[in-house]
Amino acid sequence: MSEAKLRTAAVIYNPVKVDIDVLREAVNKESAAAGWAESVWFETSVDDVGQNVTGQALAHGVDLVIVAGGDGTVRAVVEAVRGHDVAVALLPSGTGNLLARNLKMTLNDLPDSVRSAFTGEDRTIDLGMIRLEREDKTREEHAFVVMAGAGLDAKMITNTDEDLKKKAGWLAYVRAIVASLRDPDELHVQFCLDNGLAKRATVHTLILGNCGSLPANILLMPEAVLDDGLFDVMMTRPGGALGWIRVWVKVAWTNGIVRRTKAGKALAGEHQNDTDLHYETGAEFTARFSRPEEIELDGDAFGKAVAFKAWIEPSKLRMRIPRTSE
Repeated sequence: MSEAKLRTAAVIYNPVKVDIDVLREAVNKESAAAGWAESVWFETSVDDVGQNVTGQALAHGVDLVIVAGGDGTVRAVVEAVRGHDVAVALLPSGTGNLLARNLKMTLNDLPDSVRSAFTGEDRTIDLGMIRLEREDKTREEHAFVVMAGAGLDAKMITNTDEDLKKKAGWLAYVRAIVASLRDPDELHVQFCLDNGLAKRATVHTLILGNCGSLPANILLMPEAVLDDGLFDVMMTRPGGALGWIRVWVKVAWTNGIVRRTKAGKALAGEHQNDTDLHYETGAEFTARFSRPEEIELDGDAFGKAVAFKAWIEPSKLRMRIPRTSE
């Protein structure tokens, strides 16, 4: 009888985000301990942030794709894995780690993360998809796992100094937020949620969230769930300085602190929409803007679009998470 084929993992890594020698040592140790074959390695680059190398990995017939990089690398890899029955494991690195945070994974323990990649269990989550329409009428399709945004949210990403971000992490966004708040232009949008009637709105920020937790204990989308087949829509239009304060209190205090416990949720009650902060849920969202607007996906700038269609693909993505105790 022939011996059973050993399972193989592919490691997609961003060389800017990881110490490759430390990473190789950890992966080799844990793959051997789990009885897996030697892993295959693929490095991302400026020209290929993850899609093409992930395609090469899948062509090898790997059983697991391990991502070692920031949010942009994770998004690109997931986009390439879409449609393939292969689990994705995260080795969090960088300033955001948004998907890892929302999966409640350990962020700063590489050995533990690598061990979980080979010994953990799988959880299926929803995948967000968006089709952008550019000013020249061309269209392009992308995946997102955390959120897609336009308006102030996307302008903040565009205004972020990447060199400062590498040195100061999320403090770099403070400077970007200040620059974005000085922009007087609001976002004029005609939109449709699911099969509802078309509506018009003027907002500062439009965000579609597959999950809602951000760094610094900020819960932007308090009701967002990774596997409910829906995304949460958030629109903000604060009225002056007091409006911004009200939004900040709701997001940072009510959502980020109070609603994180059962008692807090009962105390806060259900969120009431108002002109400052408005939430809805749905599985499909179309939008058309009065002018080209900046778009961000999972924290990366994706240029300007005049319109987009976004939808959720339920339970489309298989994630490898730490095994729960019996």
